[in-house]
Amino acid sequence: MNSEPVPDPNSERRSSGDPTSSGRGETDTPAGSSPNGGGGQNGATPPDDGTDRQRFVLHKPGGGPVRTGRNLPLAIGSGIVLGGLVLLSIYPFPEVFVAITSAAVLIGLRELARAVSGGGVTLALPPLLAGGVAMQVCAHFGGPAWFVGATAITAIVALSWRLRAGAEGYVRDAAGNLLSLLYLPFLLGTWQLLIATPDDGQQRIVAFIVVTISSDIGGYFAGILAGRNKMAPVISPNKTWEGFAGSVLGCMIAGALTVELMLGGPAWAGIVLGGAVVLAATVGDLIESLIKRDLGIKDMGRFMPGHGGLLDRVDSLLIAGPVAWVVLTLLV
Repeated sequence: MNSEPVPDPNSERRSSGDPTSSGRGETDTPAGSSPNGGGGQNGATPPDDGTDRQRFVLHKPGGGPVRTGRNLPLAIGSGIVLGGLVLLSIYPFPEVFVAITSAAVLIGLRELARAVSGGGVTLALPPLLAGGVAMQVCAHFGGPAWFVGATAITAIVALSWRLRAGAEGYVRDAAGNLLSLLYLPFLLGTWQLLIATPDDGQQRIVAFIVVTISSDIGGYFAGILAGRNKMAPVISPNKTWEGFAGSVLGCMIAGALTVELMLGGPAWAGIVLGGAVVLAATVGDLIESLIKRDLGIKDMGRFMPGHGGLLDRVDSLLIAGPVAWVVLTLLV
């Protein structure tokens, strides 16, 4: 019998509301291991189970765990570069934004394919990649009808692509293909619907991004200053209700300001937008955490220095996109 401590593959990377979390946040010390044992810096103990999945625990001098471990300068720099690329793609030619979300589709689907392959799921990458890019183009230039049509055709082709591999594992692979299609290309396509809105599409996409980021910032500081009560300890053990309250406050303030000042709408509509986005962003974060726990991985990829994979950075934005589009379409 193996007597070595077995690391938990479901360790959580994200600290409460941390907008720049990279997958090396606070975790629990494995049973039977010393918090100040050898093998890592600052008292980190990386037990080995024969795989590349290890849990690293950082401790304060007094013995308590700390919420750190990431390269903060690299994380901030990567975030600035990403934000700058998005803004440059929005102004003055919003059509360039299609290239940004198309690149995200190509990178994100490859991250998903590698991640789910560990669970025995094989994605039909060629039709998903081609169809995912087509969905971005159709959403921007053709509107909702073309977008839905491109999504349906991509789903049909992806399901048909898998037929040649036979019946064994078909349901498993089909479910994985449809999840990947909806989780990334479809949700990203709603960003194109936002920016393609006549007259104020550029302002709408900026408002959406600002409100969603405010959720992370508000939750991060509230969680650090007052976080006590765990929100979803089984899924995301570092999330607290106090951090969630900070996210709600940050989103509602940002929503009221952006809708009134940028879109010329009523402040109450911005408050509704903020409330809807914070719920969607929180759910999006928990969904990605649960996907990684089920697959036994810590990060979806290593695309961005200090951030992990691309999907690790846009998890909240993905789920919040369609919610923001619906709220702004109906109320502003």
